[in-house]
Amino acid sequence: MVFKRRDRRTWGRTIAEGFWPRGGWNRAAQYMQHRLRRLPDAPHRIARGVLAGTLISFTPLFGLHFAGAIALAWIMRGNLIASLIATFVGNPITFPFIAAFSVELGNWLLGHPGVMSPIAIFSDFGQAGAELWHNITSLFGNDGVVHWDRLQRFFFRVYLPYLVGGTVLGIVGGILSYYLSLPVIIAYQNRRKKKLRDRLAKRVAAREAAIAKKLAEPDRETM
Repeated sequence: MVFKRRDRRTWGRTIAEGFWPRGGWNRAAQYMQHRLRRLPDAPHRIARGVLAGTLISFTPLFGLHFAGAIALAWIMRGNLIASLIATFVGNPITFPFIAAFSVELGNWLLGHPGVMSPIAIFSDFGQAGAELWHNITSLFGNDGVVHWDRLQRFFFRVYLPYLVGGTVLGIVGGILSYYLSLPVIIAYQNRRKKKLRDRLAKRVAAREAAIAKKLAEPDRETM
């Protein structure tokens, strides 16, 4: 196959590159920025897609960020591919900071006291996931005993504050990303259009010169 990888990645390598891409996060960010600027769409639609993807990345809808970004971009009439690329804002490096600030802001807005560290937040996510899995498997087991106490505590202590605070921060971050990306995309597209016009003008000039040269050849032969 033409597009088949020469060296197949192992599961360990795939997981490792999810935390640290080949070439580093700086190179990955530059690649995403390059892809955004080259999207064949109106600048304001691309910027709306960036807004949608950035906003969703601040929410605790893990596993649904792509679907949420597409849905939000569709509602806003933004570029769907741009929304998917913009979810890159949420990555293994930024998630701890996003979670900590979102939960703290959400608790403050909801009037809940206390501050949680990123480790405690993700620990609660893990415990809630384990309890949810236990409840699902218990429905098909012999005992059928389910426990919802940890999930209830997790919802009010972590998930709801994360959702509230993350939505607020996502709206602010999305609006900032819109106004920061829009002029960059416009400038890039204008520069690219100018290069295409200049290239076309050179081709037309070269063709006209060739035609003029060919028309002048009979005159030389008669002389």
